[in-house]
Amino acid sequence: MIKVTPVILCGGSGTRLWPLSRAGFPKQFLCLNGQESLFQQAAQRLSNLGEVDLKIASPLIVTGEDHRFLAAEQLREVDIELGAALLEPTGRNTAPALTLAALAAMASGDDPVLVVTPADQMVTDAVAFASATQSAIREAANEAIVILGVTPDRPETGYGYIQIHNANANGSAQVVKRFVEKPDEETAESYLIEGGYYWNAGMFVLKASVWLKALEQFRSDILDATYLAWTQRTVDAQFIRPGRDEFAKIPSDSVDYAVMECCPGSRFDIKMVPLDAGWSDLGAWDAVWKVLPKDEFGNAHVGDVLAIDSHNTLVHATSRLVSLVGIDDVIVVETPDAVLVVNQSRSQDVKRVVNALGQKKREEYALHRKVHRPWGWYDSLDEGGRFKVKRIQVKPKASLSLQKHHHRAEHWIVVKGTAEITNGDNVILLTENQSTYIPLGEVHRLANPGTIPLEIIEVQSGSYLGEDDIVRFEDTYGRQ
Repeated sequence: MIKVTPVILCGGSGTRLWPLSRAGFPKQFLCLNGQESLFQQAAQRLSNLGEVDLKIASPLIVTGEDHRFLAAEQLREVDIELGAALLEPTGRNTAPALTLAALAAMASGDDPVLVVTPADQMVTDAVAFASATQSAIREAANEAIVILGVTPDRPETGYGYIQIHNANANGSAQVVKRFVEKPDEETAESYLIEGGYYWNAGMFVLKASVWLKALEQFRSDILDATYLAWTQRTVDAQFIRPGRDEFAKIPSDSVDYAVMECCPGSRFDIKMVPLDAGWSDLGAWDAVWKVLPKDEFGNAHVGDVLAIDSHNTLVHATSRLVSLVGIDDVIVVETPDAVLVVNQSRSQDVKRVVNALGQKKREEYALHRKVHRPWGWYDSLDEGGRFKVKRIQVKPKASLSLQKHHHRAEHWIVVKGTAEITNGDNVILLTENQSTYIPLGEVHRLANPGTIPLEIIEVQSGSYLGEDDIVRFEDTYGRQ
């Protein structure tokens, strides 16, 4: 029986998929091609490898503090138990992330095969993915480092390439000859003609101990610094936090640069298994257009869309009707608080919009109008001088922090469910159509003691209505 631990690298902000993907709700948590998010699809693929000689553990995820409850909730929605969430205090790239996962996987005394994948990729053929991954696992169980190399179907200049020794690979594991950086178009075309070149999709299969040995060989500084941060970890249920100060000092580097590209010709056995499973990294909106179903005019539309005399368009409408007339080769993404219109050929430049929003400190840089929190969500419906209106949903048995505000008062109206409200020294229960008032500066808390979601309308009034006007006294979720 081969013990296997899935590792899902769940960082990144997906800036080229703005305005749907934002720092507070990045692309791996979006449903772009079905009912499940990319993260949920990745977890399901790794949990359903389907071989009797493989023992698949609950997944380890490596993510940031802000996304821990979002990731845990999305796993719960697809009935996958979380093994542990390793919470990076700051992004240090994929090599330290994988090192944390390897140390966590070995903490119980096992040395499982790690199947490592980013959380934000799409695979349309789950059977082909499982077959290739099973082959890679068996190679890795014999101490090999294995990469899943995507069979190229075009001369792509946006990916790195893997060259194998045997250009006539038939699906079996092949020895890696070298790694090649992103080529120009002429070079990429020559790779397709020559054969034996595959896209590097960042999916790795190897034993935890083999990763640590290879990292010690090639980047002992990363290993030593990550191990020090690991020794200073704190554990809160399934959430593991490495030492914050120690983690910040880890050199930042990718798995590829730190180890993989150093392996050919070394003492480490590095192989590649071809993957032909409808893979895409969905790195920009033009990539999303390529994988979505299209009408006879090449249009891919999601949501309420009406198109007349338009061709090769992508429209993603989330909250209202979007109409096109006489438009070709254009991408339109509509959200309640922002609309993107871009020519398909300029999809990569969307990140320039995000950078400009960040420089201007605009809220649209990081947050949607609807913001998810560990206890539920809130949707900012309207805002003006000295007032803001929110719709708030609280999950059953969940509660907001015990808090107060220096600059605003709040009126709460219950529209669904039952609310338990702490207002100073008083604790009251309100049901549908009942309301209460929280004076400025009063310590208060909103909780849902019921078994159905609680929804309220909140009307704020005051001189300052920013989300940072919160003083927390108690918090179930460990927020300061």
